[in-house]
Amino acid sequence: MSGLLDLLSSPMGKQLISGVSGQTGQPENKTADVLSMAMPLLLGAMKKNVSSAQGAEGLMNALSSKHDGGLLDDLGGLFGGGVDQSVIKDGAGILGHVFGGKQSNVENALSEKSGVDAGTVAQILKIAAPLVMAYLGRQKAQSNVSDANGLNSLLGSMLGGQPEQNQSLITTLLDADGDGSVLDDVAGMVMGTGKKKSGLGGLLGGLFGK
Repeated sequence: MSGLLDLLSSPMGKQLISGVSGQTGQPENKTADVLSMAMPLLLGAMKKNVSSAQGAEGLMNALSSKHDGGLLDDLGGLFGGGVDQSVIKDGAGILGHVFGGKQSNVENALSEKSGVDAGTVAQILKIAAPLVMAYLGRQKAQSNVSDANGLNSLLGSMLGGQPEQNQSLITTLLDADGDGSVLDDVAGMVMGTGKKKSGLGGLLGGLFGK
């Protein structure tokens, strides 16, 4: 089963980083920083959503119908002439669904940690969200996932078998009241800054040479 780290360090991940960088005008290293934080948070938010029957059903339907992984088959075409507005609109819808009222908290935290302005972070998130859904849809098909429990397990494994405290930090971010302190913890965990070098943070930090 491929985790998120495998995606970001693969040739497809490099193409993804390069394409998003070209779309937003940000350097590739900054783009990689934002994506390496944003993608686990997107998956963490989806994992939180599938804990309810309604959330699980909604995600299963979306993956079965629209997000089957086809978007990943032609990344060159996706980024070739600039990302199509329909993809960005789709991304905005996904973000609204998975982050809800926490979206600006997430954008501000990622902006603060990456040094990329929040407006550009929002743009990167809108492109990343459909790609994360496409990757999840492909993994779902390959693993023959057909129910909420399977989806929950798939999301957990894609997050790289996170230690319990890391998963709870992602959840806490999505429940945060916006005071910022928990956002620092989560961003530190994911970026590999601060004390939390273990788990996904340390790996991603090493991956992008931090």
